[in-house]
Amino acid sequence: MNNVTKKWIFLKASSVVLLPLMVWFILNLVSIFDKDYIDVVSFFSNYPSKLLVSLLLVFAYFFSALSISEVFEDYIQDEKFKNVANKTLNIFAIIMPLITITILFNLTA
Repeated sequence: MNNVTKKWIFLKASSVVLLPLMVWFILNLVSIFDKDYIDVVSFFSNYPSKLLVSLLLVFAYFFSALSISEVFEDYIQDEKFKNVANKTLNIFAIIMPLITITILFNLTA
C-alpha cells in the first residue's frame, strides 16, 4: 500500500472517530454553556470528560494535520519548503494536544 492510500485511509478513519466525539462535545457544550466557572471546571475535572476531550483533541489535531499536509502537497512546489512546512505542522500537531491534555489532567475542581 502506498503512502497516499495510507493517508487517505487514516483521514477517513479519523473522521469516523471524530463524528461521535464531536456530537458528544457539542451536546455537553450546550449543557454547560450558561453554567458558572465552578460547574465548567467540575465538568472537565471528571475522568470520563477528561478522557473524551483528550481523544477529541488527539483525533482533531491528527485529522487537521493530515488535511493541511494535503494542501501543502498540492500547492507548495519547493520540496525543501514543503518538507519544512510538513515537519513544523507535525510538531505542532503533537505539542499542542499534549500541552492541552496536560493542563486538562492537572485541572481540579
